[in-house]
Amino acid sequence: MSTIAALPGLVSLVAEGTDNPRADFSDTPLWLSLVKALIIFVYLLVSTLLVIWFERRVIGRMQQRPGPNRNGPFGLLQTLADGMKSMLKEDVRPKAADAFVFTLAPLITATMCFVSFSIMPLAGEVSMFGHTTPFQLTDTPIAVLLVLAVAGVGIYGVVLAGWSSGSPYPLMGGLRASAQMISYEIAMGLSLVAVFLYAGSMSTSQIVSAQSGLWFVVPAFFSFFVYVITMVGETNRLPFDLAEGEGELTGGFHTEYGSMRFAMFFLGEYINMFTVAALATTMFLGGWQAPPGIAAINDGMFNEGWWGLLWFTAKLWMFMFVFVWLRGSLPRVRYDQFMRFGWKFLIPATLAWVVLVAFFRAGQNGWLGGTVDVAGRSFPVVSLALVGIIAALALAGGWMWDARVERREARLHPHVPDEIDPYAGGHPVPPMPGQRLREPSLTAPALTSRPDTEEATRG
Repeated sequence: MSTIAALPGLVSLVAEGTDNPRADFSDTPLWLSLVKALIIFVYLLVSTLLVIWFERRVIGRMQQRPGPNRNGPFGLLQTLADGMKSMLKEDVRPKAADAFVFTLAPLITATMCFVSFSIMPLAGEVSMFGHTTPFQLTDTPIAVLLVLAVAGVGIYGVVLAGWSSGSPYPLMGGLRASAQMISYEIAMGLSLVAVFLYAGSMSTSQIVSAQSGLWFVVPAFFSFFVYVITMVGETNRLPFDLAEGEGELTGGFHTEYGSMRFAMFFLGEYINMFTVAALATTMFLGGWQAPPGIAAINDGMFNEGWWGLLWFTAKLWMFMFVFVWLRGSLPRVRYDQFMRFGWKFLIPATLAWVVLVAFFRAGQNGWLGGTVDVAGRSFPVVSLALVGIIAALALAGGWMWDARVERREARLHPHVPDEIDPYAGGHPVPPMPGQRLREPSLTAPALTSRPDTEEATRG
């Protein structure tokens, strides 16, 4: 919701003027839409079962342990067994909790992610039961803003869970989660503006069609970089799972939850991972379209029909591996550092990038100098030169900023000598970690010259 408020007038700016066709649902009766909805629902549930097993196996391999390997072949049924255990556990609710809101919160979290997936094009036009229909539940001229709006509603599930538990730790976890998700949702929405400007539309099917020649990850590389960071922060995953900091908040906003209520939060987290990964695939990696080399085989044979589902799923699982890789390799960041990074770097840098892309697009329309062909597209010479100059200035600014931070750290944390005299201040001081004492011959005179030591020795 906050992202939509931060983008006034953008709908009218990019809603018209595109030559890319939108998905045609004229041959899609209502019952076929229900069938597609059921297929997408099952697709997400099966993917969630697999990705939990996948995460535990990959992190186990990274930590030199086997991971789940007992229930079913290769431990594939372990996630199903955990789900059954959650269903059979005793359902406990704190006495001070608000009963209705306590149950409503996990339902909001789990259902909003399924709604977001309804506008994702999983493939091109496919044949189903004698009808030719896009493998997409629905599409609107502002489909991407619908995803951001649903993500804003999903925040209420986390906030209400923390408030309704009647406990201080869940409340603090809910406040953390709401501040984190709202601030990074702003940066996420701004990172997508560059894609809107390149595609000339907010419709997901039109954005995918606009990437038939060149994926937007190339011209909008900085937007892709920002989006990857924000999607990890939006899903509360390591190293940004500050709403569930076990060290200080035990379990965060879902500390008081158990049984199926906790399983709903667990399901919502993983479905949300698939949602943000699907949006990244659609916006930057060509959606369901095959990679450029494969797409050129036999006049695009591998871009037709159900092949698109294969490419879409492969790109989706590439992002899932990145999620798992980050969790297994990076430590949790500090909350103030994370929020400072979002508000003081990501949002201002993305605003500057959007202005640059708007200027770049103006040059492509013939307002600035001549053009040069790159990958089958015309790019203005003046704009390319400006991009290079701005990139060089950004690198220089980053270098100067790092030097300033190093000088500040040196002032706040002065250098500690490697060797110390424990009696230099008149009384023994133990060494700090990493320090060593001077040789006894250097410290012995300090001991023998003290009057009280001489008296004690003489006595």
